[in-house]
Amino acid sequence: MANSQKAVELEINSGCSLAKPLAPEEIRLGDFVSPLHVFYDLPSFFWCNDAATQPREELVRLCYLPESGGVPLKVISVCLPFVLVKQPTGSRQTLDIRKVRLARLDTKYAKAAWKLCKKKKAEVSRRL
Repeated sequence: MANSQKAVELEINSGCSLAKPLAPEEIRLGDFVSPLHVFYDLPSFFWCNDAATQPREELVRLCYLPESGGVPLKVISVCLPFVLVKQPTGSRQTLDIRKVRLARLDTKYAKAAWKLCKKKKAEVSRRL
């Protein structure tokens, strides 16, 4: 509870905001989200083929920080475990939330980042 109060005080006092990690059931239409973590499952035999520590058929889950973290995605539709999102470029993508941990972005930040990403797309298309 103390951490959430500190986060609220930080947001009020400094104008900063925090992305909120979402449970799958908290994802709503119209939300601006961004991937916090991406998970990959790999067979355990990739690790020195050591059957003493893990059975050969067991999967090992790796967690990566996505390079596109912070780029806003707008939720178009939800059918758990799948989420259809629209990217600032206009393209659409289906996310499997068993493999991606999403965070809800602050609306003010998301709209500013969305606008900036659209400008970048327009600049690239003008160059071609």
